Amino acid sequence: MVVLSVLCGVLMIIAGFSCMFTPLATFLSTGYFLAIMMLVYGIVEIVRFFQKQAGVLELIVGILGVIVGLVCIFKPGSELVFDTMLLYFIAAWIVIQGIVTLVLSIKTREERSGWIFGVIMGILAIIVGIYSFAHPALTAVTAGVLIGIYFIEAGINMIVIGAAIGDTHDVM
Repeated sequence: MVVLSVLCGVLMIIAGFSCMFTPLATFLSTGYFLAIMMLVYGIVEIVRFFQKQAGVLELIVGILGVIVGLVCIFKPGSELVFDTMLLYFIAAWIVIQGIVTLVLSIKTREERSGWIFGVIMGILAIIVGIYSFAHPALTAVTAGVLIGIYFIEAGINMIVIGAAIGDTHDVM
């Protein structure tokens, strides 16, 4: 699971930089891009839950990721209404993931040394998500950059979690 977590983290960081360097193309293809990333992330979280490496909170986020990913695949953002809904889905996803990251980091502060990094990343994700809710039209224009920042943050977080899991297994 450590290798999968680190690999997914690296892929999310690469995807994040890709989004930041091509923001217009990212927004125009957001539906498919998010569908793939959220679906993969959701599946990883669900697998982690059933391997008893994650809690109920991560399972909920994983299920939400799979649902949003499937919605994006089967109903791409071709209509203005769906594009608007997609912007709010993005904002909600970022806020929820930020809250989960924050809660898990605080919860595991005694078990891992880099917990403060998770707190900072969780707070940043919450701020980006709230900003996305407050300014959906501006978010549409800057979606590539915002999504890129989020994916980089989530990728770094997955790598840190993967390293922490590896450290825990090394001690045992």
